[in-house]
Amino acid sequence: MLPRVLLCGEVNYVQDELEEMFQGIAEVVHLVSESRSHFLSSFGPGGPYEGTVAMYRHNKSSEFIGKFDAPLIHALADTSMVRWIAHNGSGYDEIDVQACKERGIMVSNTPRANEDATATATLYLMLSCLRHFSMAERSLRSGTWKKPYNATQVHDITGRTLGILGLGGIGLRFAHLAHAFPMRIIYFSRRKAESAPDWCEYVSSIEELCKQADVLSVHIPLNKSTVGMIGEKEIRTLQRGSVLLNTSRGPIVDQEAVIRALEDGHLSSVGLDVYPDEPHVDPRLLTFPRCTLLPHVGGETAEAWRTKELKALGNLKAFVLGGVGEDIVPELRAGIGN
Repeated sequence: MLPRVLLCGEVNYVQDELEEMFQGIAEVVHLVSESRSHFLSSFGPGGPYEGTVAMYRHNKSSEFIGKFDAPLIHALADTSMVRWIAHNGSGYDEIDVQACKERGIMVSNTPRANEDATATATLYLMLSCLRHFSMAERSLRSGTWKKPYNATQVHDITGRTLGILGLGGIGLRFAHLAHAFPMRIIYFSRRKAESAPDWCEYVSSIEELCKQADVLSVHIPLNKSTVGMIGEKEIRTLQRGSVLLNTSRGPIVDQEAVIRALEDGHLSSVGLDVYPDEPHVDPRLLTFPRCTLLPHVGGETAEAWRTKELKALGNLKAFVLGGVGEDIVPELRAGIGN
């Protein structure tokens, strides 16, 4: 009997490759559970997931079985043979990695797969916030022509200073895009990025980043240490009239501090693709016409989706064939040898 791999979330872009990848090495089973209790009770003898050793996961599965939090991970370890979770996505904050570590379950993600998509979305947000393009389009669609668009409050991009918090793959790609205007690019990360070009200046602290930036863009992962990292202090350190962009994760930025800064004009606008309690969006954000708001679509293109699916399934296949997949999340890499 072949081992089983469970798809917690449908594969939409590489269905032909999926069949070919696992032919003769594993049986692919699909999520049929509509509740967490049914999911966790289905790994035993005779259950639809019996014999599952690894799973592909997409955040969409949370609608049925919830996030992969500590209770789910511990129950999964108690009731199944699952030892690998191949997550489709670069961000994996919906998986309790510490619980996985405690129970011997490895987790992989899909870094770099949507770097270009997210970086270009961030570029759009910056352009729209500085030029008020979102407001201008709404004025046209509503029949008011340019009203309330006001050119005296609109600014060029060229020559401004872009501060990037987190110069990983997405942050670096965005830096290259913005440098073309040109903009002055500064960044802060936990350490200097070896891949940073000469024109990308490292600063010593978030405070220094905020002091110098006309536009602050957030590109760090969400974890316990980054929740609220951009708060009242950091926002007030920005120059009055600055722009804040977030295409990373909503809870990294203190939403209440953002709204206060928009209300008193300290922030001229914000460009957001992520929110603290998705899909809920605080209605107060909708009252600021100069802001540009997207419904977490920054990393969603056909090309990015295809790449993410192939990478996640490739990690799954590598585990089935050799016991160790690729793209292990940083928290679990110690002792693995990659």
